[in-house]
Amino acid sequence: MKLLRVKDNRLMLKSDFAPIQRVVDKIADKTLSELEKEGIFVFPEKIHDAPDIEEEQVVLQSYNNCYRTGNIMGFLGCGSERLAIESRFSSGEKDYFFQYLLERAMNFPNVVDLSVDANQENMLFNLMLFLFPRYLKDALRKGLFKTYIRNQYNDSHVAGSMDIPRHIAQNTPFVGTIAYSQREYSYDNDLTELVRHTIEFIQRKPHGRILLSKVKEEVSLVVDATNRYRVHDKQKVIAANQKTPIRHAYYREYRHLQHLCLLILQHQKHQIGTGTKQVYGILFDGAWLWEEYINLLVGDIFYHPMNRVGQGAQRLFAGNVGLIYPDFISKDSRNRVIGDAKYKPSENIGNKDYLQVLAYMLRFDARKGFYFYPSTGDTQEHRLQVNKGSTYEKNVVPRNDVCVVKLGLGIPDCTGTYKEFTQKVRIAETVFQARLAECV
Repeated sequence: MKLLRVKDNRLMLKSDFAPIQRVVDKIADKTLSELEKEGIFVFPEKIHDAPDIEEEQVVLQSYNNCYRTGNIMGFLGCGSERLAIESRFSSGEKDYFFQYLLERAMNFPNVVDLSVDANQENMLFNLMLFLFPRYLKDALRKGLFKTYIRNQYNDSHVAGSMDIPRHIAQNTPFVGTIAYSQREYSYDNDLTELVRHTIEFIQRKPHGRILLSKVKEEVSLVVDATNRYRVHDKQKVIAANQKTPIRHAYYREYRHLQHLCLLILQHQKHQIGTGTKQVYGILFDGAWLWEEYINLLVGDIFYHPMNRVGQGAQRLFAGNVGLIYPDFISKDSRNRVIGDAKYKPSENIGNKDYLQVLAYMLRFDARKGFYFYPSTGDTQEHRLQVNKGSTYEKNVVPRNDVCVVKLGLGIPDCTGTYKEFTQKVRIAETVFQARLAECV
């Protein structure tokens, strides 16, 4: 297996990617929306519903004789080639920071070994398992999948097409029953059977029952609906779903669930795509992960508008004009504060970022704004006083009543064990929260 590890937000020579050229050919200069259509799992799932997560983001963007990575982290493969995109805020050989973000923001158990090593296939497979409850829940929000299937019967209540060959084979000599088949609208179809086989497969895995405990009701619905389930039918069910993928736009969530189930059930035979030409993988928007993680730390004192699901939408102007989604709006209406999560170093927070937060501050009559960013160095807050006056009158002076503050959360070195990293970052979180409380 050929493996290349890179960091997000980096510029690298194209020649560095030569060992994984097949992967590069599949993903270079393709947008997240294009990759999602090819079956790659992208988080957040509905990128077209998130204004601040650009649908046109690319994983690898050509730039002269180089490729530039963006905020996207994750794992991609094609055949025997693998590309692992790690967080730039991780140091050392293991990307503990990315793993920690997944654990906190997406509730992925820390049993996932995200160490990028020779056991890459198991790491990808574990991620697939941990995605299953989320995709199952999303799909079943639209109810159990129901479609037409053809059932076979052999009784005296004929209500369909007679099956002559089967009738001769089963009812000779004639005993009063007729072999026939009937097309019926049923919940027990190839797709629900596929989901049931996946549930049974995961239950036999270590931590499988813990994973499925998050979706007990959904699992019960599928189990109750699949009376035709037989263990030895697994390969037949897989083949049927490969032949008839879900295509209707309304069942988009079921299409993703079907794709995930097939990857899980075929892992042992195909090693998630080894030997095929199809690109596969899981991608996470680093900025989105960081924002969701910060919300866990500051949620007690801030509202968190969620553009991905349309919650907490705000307008800049009267007449329902100027849709905005500030990352964080403080709950204290008398002393309003605005917060903005930035997945970038302090020195990279610049003009566009300033203009965005200042616009939000003006809209909500806030005198103070914050940038929450990951820091691998100095985490002391950097206070920026807003100027007043004009250079034309030569009377520019800082205002004492309006400022923005860059507040970093210290990211420990990714050396030692994951447990040690977790202990250190928990301390950093406590320090971050204490400093925020003092500043607010």
